[in-house]
Amino acid sequence: MNKKNKGPKGFKFKIYWIYAFIFIVFLGVQFTGVDTAKETNQKEFEQRMLQTRKVDKVIVVNDKKAYVYIKEQHLSEEEFREVSKKLIGDLPNEGPHYYFEVGSFEDFKKDLKEAQKDWEKEERITLIPDTRKDVFGDILSWVLPLLFFVAIWIFIMKRMSGGAGGAGGQIFSIGKTQGKLVDKSDIKITFKDVAGLEGAKEEITEIVEFLKAPDKYTKLGGKIPRGAMLIGPPGTGKTLLAKAVAGEAKVPFFSLSGSDFVEMFVGVGASRVRDLFKQAKEKSPAIIFIDEIDAIGRARGKNAMTGSNDERENTLNQLLTEMDGFGTNSGVIVMAATNRADILDKALTRAGRFDRQIFVDLPDLIERKAIFNVHLKPIKVTKEVDVNFLARQTPGFSGADIANVCNEAALIAARKSKKGVGKQDFLDAVDRIVGGLEKKSKIISPNEKKTIAFHEAGHATVSWMLEYASPLIKVTIVPRGRSLGAAWYLPEERQLTTTQQMLDEICSAMGGRAAEELFFNKISTGALSDLEKVTKQAYAMVSIYGLSSKVGNISYYDSSGQQAGFTKPYSENRAELIDKEVSEILETQYKRAKEILKKNKSKVEKLSKQLLEKEVIFKDDLIKIFGERKWKSYDEEKLLSIDQEKKKKTNSSHSES
Repeated sequence: MNKKNKGPKGFKFKIYWIYAFIFIVFLGVQFTGVDTAKETNQKEFEQRMLQTRKVDKVIVVNDKKAYVYIKEQHLSEEEFREVSKKLIGDLPNEGPHYYFEVGSFEDFKKDLKEAQKDWEKEERITLIPDTRKDVFGDILSWVLPLLFFVAIWIFIMKRMSGGAGGAGGQIFSIGKTQGKLVDKSDIKITFKDVAGLEGAKEEITEIVEFLKAPDKYTKLGGKIPRGAMLIGPPGTGKTLLAKAVAGEAKVPFFSLSGSDFVEMFVGVGASRVRDLFKQAKEKSPAIIFIDEIDAIGRARGKNAMTGSNDERENTLNQLLTEMDGFGTNSGVIVMAATNRADILDKALTRAGRFDRQIFVDLPDLIERKAIFNVHLKPIKVTKEVDVNFLARQTPGFSGADIANVCNEAALIAARKSKKGVGKQDFLDAVDRIVGGLEKKSKIISPNEKKTIAFHEAGHATVSWMLEYASPLIKVTIVPRGRSLGAAWYLPEERQLTTTQQMLDEICSAMGGRAAEELFFNKISTGALSDLEKVTKQAYAMVSIYGLSSKVGNISYYDSSGQQAGFTKPYSENRAELIDKEVSEILETQYKRAKEILKKNKSKVEKLSKQLLEKEVIFKDDLIKIFGERKWKSYDEEKLLSIDQEKKKKTNSSHSES
């Protein structure tokens, strides 16, 4: 136990404070001085002191300043009381007592002699010339500029070194690694806190177990993996998995970002890589985690500065050598995370360096439910909140998005002074994240509002009547973000999509413009986002997925991203055929949407009227107008079956006990 007195908590003594104190005292002595003399002028000197014959002597310093000494017997008088004592203590002031500026020494000497011509010889005062040097001023004149430049140099050196090495590090520690050695006590996250990433978690857990008990794997001839790369979209939990590894592993864990290797000096990145692996080898077995590795791992040879000394490439070369070179790195595992795996160098991702590429994808329905359960623990929710419902409301959401939904819902409930976070608060949170903030103050004319209402009603009607279109949850004509109206659907999560499913989605998106033409005999620009979406879908059907019988089973999709963007991989005749097929698909689905709306014209009008009155309508309102939807969602049935299985297990365990 260290018993040294470290002083009060939060108080740290620094030697610089002593230097600063000495410097301040030095300046104080220089500028305040030690003189106790009071300033006066030549006229007052002659009238009040000289003519009354109370002056003992006068010393003129450097022919510029005259110092006056009053006779000791006169210091007790009232007019000299202010200069009779020293400033510190109660000691008598021996002088000088007054001073004043002298214009010319010779003139002052003549005036003094003239004033004393009638005096007795023994009464005449002595004028003493004196020459003094301003030592403090001379020292400050060259010390202060020197201190100023030294301070600037220290500041620049610390900035260039990134603050590494403390007071003594400065520029000499610039080649040291910026990696932080994470202490297990600092990380409270474990694998229990990571929900919805079962496959990735299983592979990561195996690496941690390998470090804890290597004999279990090596006795069969297996070798420890060199590296594991976490690949996936932003917000899916790659860094969270790394934090869980740091919390679970009983080995040293170095954490840093890819940008920590990048520096303005040539050779610094490579030096930091060497230092990082040197420290990891000394503490092996150890784990190195490099977040956003694409900052240094970009494919080589594609830099615009061809032929230049590329510092990033040098850093990557050093990293490749350290991971799989002639040197031994036994017991050091490198973990990395990126959401741009397509731009990484092939030599970095090959087996032997990063042996495992772990894909951390967007969570599916079941995984979203598990993530919601984790993030809802600290939130006070009401009994009406159904986790299954929340999971179905957030298709395509990442783990970070779900955490944001939970936090936003809590803020909305607090803003309304509620005691618990309810179902509507979560719906409002999803709406705000997906569609943006409501803009109720936006001025919309009655005609525009009516057009928007029929447009959204058209979408809702067509999607409700088609088997494979996503069922509607909510429709609003309140402006949100950049849109004047919005509709929320609940898409079924599929691994495969058929031709009919894509055609139903296109037809549903066309319902808005079809309703405008059917009920107003004119169309507006409000269908821009719908047209953009369906055009991309139709071109994907024809030129990527090969779902057109006329174009055939051909795909012009380039998954490698190497294809040049200025040339088409097909002839002009084929391009004309693709365009014609896309137009035919869109026009056919537009006519189909109009036919559906014609059959349900009165119901569309009723729905539009409700939208104009309430501004927001929900699934229940559609059921009242159109009746129950014929087709049920597979996702809903899957969640219900999982819940039923859990209930059976809990009931059986209770009965056994």
